[in-house]
Amino acid sequence: MVSSVVCVTAAPGQEFAVRLVDVAAKAGITLLNICGDVSKDFIVDANGSGAAWLDFDNDGNLDLLIVNGSSREHLRQGGDPMLALYRNDGKGHFDDVTARSGLNRRGWGSGVCVADYDNDGFSDIYVSGIGGGALFHNNGDGTFSDVTRRARVGNDGRWGTGCAFGDYNRDGFVDLYVANYVKFNEENIPRRGETAGCKFMVVDVYCGPKSLEGEPDVLYRNNGDGTFSDVTASARIRDPGYPGFGVLFSDLDNDGWPDIYVANDSAPHFLFHNNGDGTFADKGLVAGVALSGDGREQAGMGVDAGDYNGDGLLDLIVTNFSHDYNTLYENHAGGFFTDVSYRTGVARGSGPHMGWGVGFVDMDNDGRPDLFVANGHVYPQVDRHGIGTHYLQRKQLFRNLDGRQFRDITNEVGGGLLIEKSSRGAAFGDYDNDGRIDVIVTNMNDRPTLLHNESAGGHWATFRLIGVRSNRDAIGAKVFVTAGGKRQMVEVRSGGSYASHNDLRAHVGLGDAARIDRVEIRWPSGAMDTLNGLAADRFYVVREGQRLKG
Repeated sequence: MVSSVVCVTAAPGQEFAVRLVDVAAKAGITLLNICGDVSKDFIVDANGSGAAWLDFDNDGNLDLLIVNGSSREHLRQGGDPMLALYRNDGKGHFDDVTARSGLNRRGWGSGVCVADYDNDGFSDIYVSGIGGGALFHNNGDGTFSDVTRRARVGNDGRWGTGCAFGDYNRDGFVDLYVANYVKFNEENIPRRGETAGCKFMVVDVYCGPKSLEGEPDVLYRNNGDGTFSDVTASARIRDPGYPGFGVLFSDLDNDGWPDIYVANDSAPHFLFHNNGDGTFADKGLVAGVALSGDGREQAGMGVDAGDYNGDGLLDLIVTNFSHDYNTLYENHAGGFFTDVSYRTGVARGSGPHMGWGVGFVDMDNDGRPDLFVANGHVYPQVDRHGIGTHYLQRKQLFRNLDGRQFRDITNEVGGGLLIEKSSRGAAFGDYDNDGRIDVIVTNMNDRPTLLHNESAGGHWATFRLIGVRSNRDAIGAKVFVTAGGKRQMVEVRSGGSYASHNDLRAHVGLGDAARIDRVEIRWPSGAMDTLNGLAADRFYVVREGQRLKG
């Protein structure tokens, strides 16, 4: 067990210029993402899908997986291709290898999470969707096999959204949590504007989740033999049917056991505290992360955890509806959180925007995690009514100034952030291995945005962890990096943001520090490894209990 982290407040350092350039077309990322009809007459048309960074062929370059939706008409005929897999050639271009990869399932895709569920050294894929999900086993030869039925993780008949892998019982095999949204039956749903639940201000819109019956989430335990068991009830995951979106497996109280946080749409969020005995207890309300600071249910969509103030505790960010604010919950010792959205400046930048994909990510490598938010409305009709918001919206970047305040620097960055789309998923990863984190964003009924990070930032280091006693991907590990008088902490996670999955490598910005004094790794097994005197601006591979490779 790691001892409590001493908070070191660093003086504000150099501000590096952030530059994010949309290179999707140049890089060959051209999928036209489908999600329902353009008029968005039903809720299924509006929620969109996510994306994932993964190295499926173990060549050291991040490949890209994009989840595709469908339309109600197409779904009645079997749906559209749910996935598009792009292989990174290591030279800045991606090749569409979907056809030969075996990822040929059709339907209506929503979310994605990635993990080596059988510890064979290759990344496997779970995709959620309307009517059920699918697990694809990586065969290690560039192809995947659909093992959903054998693995028993089909989520049959449900509308799955966010998903996440995490080893909740610490047996060395990652388990799977799938958030579910609502039960959808087009024949039984009122049309736009017919009831109070089908209006937004003065606008007639599709009927929202409060007008529909919810669908409980599911927790699948990995049995270690290629199969999973639905342990939702025995693990005491009690969901009355709240519409679930973003999901995190994250050890929020530093007790060594991964908890589960779920952002629910127009309902209280869940914080399922891991009791360490195979069961959970929902402490969302008591901990202060179920509602806004003024006690309101919010339209939680995307979620991420990160230590924005450097105190060694993971804080939470949840994105919400327009005319509300994105909520930043600061973690305090003892398992309690405070809504600091206004105090930190995060709320002031939300306003007309509707947030979806989100991440604590150090875009300029100054050693402080910034906040990236992908925005886009769900109602195209708002453009005709002058109510202070629009369907197509820019993305936002909030710079972490000093561990206490964020400033919206979107206009200063310009470029790819200002391109207006109705965006949904956002995933973060260094696809060209230049030490700077890039962003893929999915857009409704449009092509993706690939933001290449060309910032003139500080030093950095990236760690790829390989578990031995722990699960092979070391999902749940915490990496503590001490450099330049600061101590940072990064957690390895599968899933998050909105229906998306980030690079599993742990990345830290180091600012002016050209050398790392100390790296401490707390593995999911509970083991600790310590490394001293490392050079900055390097990629490291660390195997549990053994020396690293640089």
